[in-house]
Amino acid sequence: MEEEALLSIGAFARRARLSHKALRLYDRHGLLPPDHVDPVTGYRYYRPDRLAAARLIVRLRGLDMPLADVGAVLAAPAPEAARLVAAYWDGIERRYAAQRELAAHLRIHLLGDEGILDMYEIHQREVPQQLVLTEQRHITPEELPHWIPAALGRLLPVAQEHGGVFGDPFVVYHGEVDEDGDGPVELCVPVDPARAGRLPAACRTEPAHTQAYTRLTKAQVAYPQILSAYDAVHAWAQRESRTTAAAPREVYFADWSQIGPADPACDVALPLAD
Repeated sequence: MEEEALLSIGAFARRARLSHKALRLYDRHGLLPPDHVDPVTGYRYYRPDRLAAARLIVRLRGLDMPLADVGAVLAAPAPEAARLVAAYWDGIERRYAAQRELAAHLRIHLLGDEGILDMYEIHQREVPQQLVLTEQRHITPEELPHWIPAALGRLLPVAQEHGGVFGDPFVVYHGEVDEDGDGPVELCVPVDPARAGRLPAACRTEPAHTQAYTRLTKAQVAYPQILSAYDAVHAWAQRESRTTAAAPREVYFADWSQIGPADPACDVALPLAD
């Protein structure tokens, strides 16, 4: 390959707005290897048409994209590359949204729950008696986000085969789930009450009750920031001199896979005594 038809590493670096160090790094990772290395001097040379890839790397790194992901984008055809960039940025936004809510939770915690009722709006509603399919287990906070959809995947088909789902699924916390506690936790799927005694899975009757609840976005549901919502509902009940009638719960009314970090996703609820 004629060196006159190539750009030296210095010229290529200037036009790509990359340092020599960055070019060598990208070479080591297989992202932007030189087109020719002089066997005597070791000088590196690049074809001018490689500038488009180099400039794309610069922009992807501007998103703080890891080198492995950059490599996947470079190797993909344009439509797939665009999808990979969109998926990467969606993940960044989800993480930042969760971190923002975590920062709010920590601020409230460090200030001794000051302002917690200003952050969460508490409502009340009447919940009728329900027949629910159930699955229960002891669990850690890390396991919980995986167990809930898995348990739903087991119970929803049973519900559909026996009259359908008669309300939003909910998760009851019969004990603390944190660094020191593992529940137990119970997933409940409401079903046709006329099916009582004829269901092939564990079931029980959930009594009618009044609920105090606050609505959370998907980002607010993550642990540990969701604990602030529980604290807020309990603080409201105490302020209003209301007695708790049953264990707190999370009511899931949205399709988790189809909503974004800022979309309503879940109610943290507390049954109240009359």
